[in-house]
Amino acid sequence: MFIPTPSGRNRYNVLGALNAITHNIISVCNTTYINHLSVIELLEKIREIHKDSIIPVSVFLDNAKYQVCKAVKDRAAILNIELMFLPSYSPNLNLIERLWKWMKKDCLNCRYYCKFCEFKTAIDYSLNKILNGQAKNELDSLLSLKFQAFNNSIYYRA
Repeated sequence: MFIPTPSGRNRYNVLGALNAITHNIISVCNTTYINHLSVIELLEKIREIHKDSIIPVSVFLDNAKYQVCKAVKDRAAILNIELMFLPSYSPNLNLIERLWKWMKKDCLNCRYYCKFCEFKTAIDYSLNKILNGQAKNELDSLLSLKFQAFNNSIYYRA
């Protein structure tokens, strides 16, 4: 059996921020690498969208090195954005991980794209479905703020 696979090392990176209440997404896409400059660009987009808001802006991030670096923290302070870092190895607490799982299912699972431009277009199409509200019903149930809570638990620290 012959199974086609992509050749080359093309990358399409999507760094996103998800509004936990409205489920709006802000994204930065590139074909190079995600680094601290990408995070800063995302923070600037967030601030631009909320420039007239009197409500404080808090962004929850995982502990990737490019997110916790001094340059990102300094820029966030200038933009008046509070950075909150989730515990390491806890993707279940990061709401956007649910969105990425949905996106993979929507445009990548069991699909082969012959050309990189087709692959990129499929991802962009899924992002646009979110932006245009076409995926609203699916995402509203998936992106709920209901997390499992444990009562009477014993916590261990290593």
